[in-house]
Amino acid sequence: MREAPFCDKASLMLELSLQSERATLALAHSVADVLEAGDVVGLEGGLGAGKTTFTRGAVHGLGVPEEQAVTSPTFALLHHYDGRVPIGHADLYRLGSETEIEELGLDEMLEGGAVLFVEWGRKFPEMAEKTSLWVELDIVSDDERRVRLAGVGPRGDAIITALRRGLAQ
Repeated sequence: MREAPFCDKASLMLELSLQSERATLALAHSVADVLEAGDVVGLEGGLGAGKTTFTRGAVHGLGVPEEQAVTSPTFALLHHYDGRVPIGHADLYRLGSETEIEELGLDEMLEGGAVLFVEWGRKFPEMAEKTSLWVELDIVSDDERRVRLAGVGPRGDAIITALRRGLAQ
C-alpha cells in the first residue's frame, strides 16, 4: 500500500494560521458553505491536530444541528449525519485494504449524493483519487494550528477559489 503524497495533484492551495479552535470551526463552516453532493474532503494530520474538530465545524455548517455531537469515527470507522446533504465521516487508519473500504459503503454514499470527510484516505490510492479537497492540519502550539487546503481537479479548484473569495470579504 503506497500513500499518495499530500497535494501531489493539487493546482490551487490555501495556507492559513488558525489561532484557536473557534477559528478552525469557522474555517470548516466556510468550507461547508461551498461543498456539494459528491465532494470528498481528505483530512490529514497527527493525533490531536484537529481533524475531528474541523469535521465537526463542517458537519454543523452542512446543516446538522449544533447540539448533535460529532465525534471521531476511529473505532466505529464511519459516522453518518443528515444535513442539507447526507454526510459521512470515515477514519480509514485501521483499515488494511481497498476491499475493507468497499465494505464500508463509501461509494454508495457518494452515489447517493453524500459529502464525505475521510481521515487517512491517502493510504488508499482509489480513495485518494476521489478526493477533491485535501485538508492538512499541523499543530503549532496548544491553541494554534496551521492548515493547508489543496484543491484537486476542477472541482477542487472551484472550492479553493470560492473559499478565497469568501475569506477575502
